[in-house]
Amino acid sequence: MIKRTIEVVIFLLLAQVASAQTSPPTTRPSSESAGPLKSLSADQVLDQMLQPTTKPTRLLEPVPDKPMRDAGSGEGSVKPNAPTANLRREGTFVIDSLARLTHPRDGRAELMFESDGKALQDPPMVILPNLKLMQMEDATTAANRDLKFRVTGMVTEYRGRNYIMLEKAVVVPDVTQQF
Repeated sequence: MIKRTIEVVIFLLLAQVASAQTSPPTTRPSSESAGPLKSLSADQVLDQMLQPTTKPTRLLEPVPDKPMRDAGSGEGSVKPNAPTANLRREGTFVIDSLARLTHPRDGRAELMFESDGKALQDPPMVILPNLKLMQMEDATTAANRDLKFRVTGMVTEYRGRNYIMLEKAVVVPDVTQQF
């Protein structure tokens, strides 16, 4: 009984909405919405669009192309007399590099590259949060030890630091047996 009453009420509401529509919808805009552009030719419209605006805009200055120093290297590092390292340019890719996941300060995840274990020429990169980072953290937690990863990702720059957006992260096994 209640179900039937609800069905009748819904039907009446839909019928009222349908009867409120006075004209059928059109697929073309009305002639009123075309405005003054309707009377202009295509060339005139293009000329009007290409005219400079009356409001001056402030252009952004280009970023200098000189090599920038990593803020975490040199005097900003923990090791005394550490060499200063150049940043990698934004848009470059790190491809299949061996690295370890660290959380040194502020809880931010960083990649410490293994190829750089002694020379300290590649500064660590802050990892931008994404699903790959979550998978790396979960794998490290499950293993309950430090893991090596083979990583691929795109490098970005911001205020003297390199950041990486990971695209691939694979756990590298500790021992490779030869048969």
